[in-house]
Amino acid sequence: MRRCPVVVALVGLVTMVSWLEAQPARTAAEQITAAVLPLPKEMREGAGVMGYRTPGKLEVLRPTRNGMLCLADDPAEAQFHVSCYADSMEPFMARGRALRAQGVTGAQVDTVRFAEAKSGALKMPTAPAALYQIFAQSYDAATGSVKGGRSLFVVYVPFATAASTGLSTVPSDTKPWLMLPGTPKAHIMFSASM
Repeated sequence: MRRCPVVVALVGLVTMVSWLEAQPARTAAEQITAAVLPLPKEMREGAGVMGYRTPGKLEVLRPTRNGMLCLADDPAEAQFHVSCYADSMEPFMARGRALRAQGVTGAQVDTVRFAEAKSGALKMPTAPAALYQIFAQSYDAATGSVKGGRSLFVVYVPFATAASTGLSTVPSDTKPWLMLPGTPKAHIMFSASM
């Protein structure tokens, strides 16, 4: 099947316009400033940051010096989302990104990662590993503030259970609880409004 060059060019143009309309392009410095926002202030300076110098390509903007790695907001997404996690979680997180790039979607991403973690092919942390995130309607780079934001804090404890942690597995807005117990992605949930 031959594709018309004009159609191919238009699809490419629409894709680029969509990316540009999603959010304004940010400099590496602006991406770093925004990406480390979820972390406690004393941890921000040493955190590594991965961000976007070109559309759709996540790359290192700043190396990790304190064991925390942050992901800058994806400008292709309409809503603002940044996350920081212990770099011991990077093999698990990177594998998820790779699977999504290959077209794997939804629960299948974790199905693959869980099987690989259980077989030993995917290295998981042997100690608790924190993840900090901010989800928001928007971010103002000039003021460094988010609008309509919600923060989320979790501590990954791969394969933990209610019995091994003493935590409930029932979701709670007021108390920590264990999500996905017994799996490689088991984690203690904490959340708060901003």
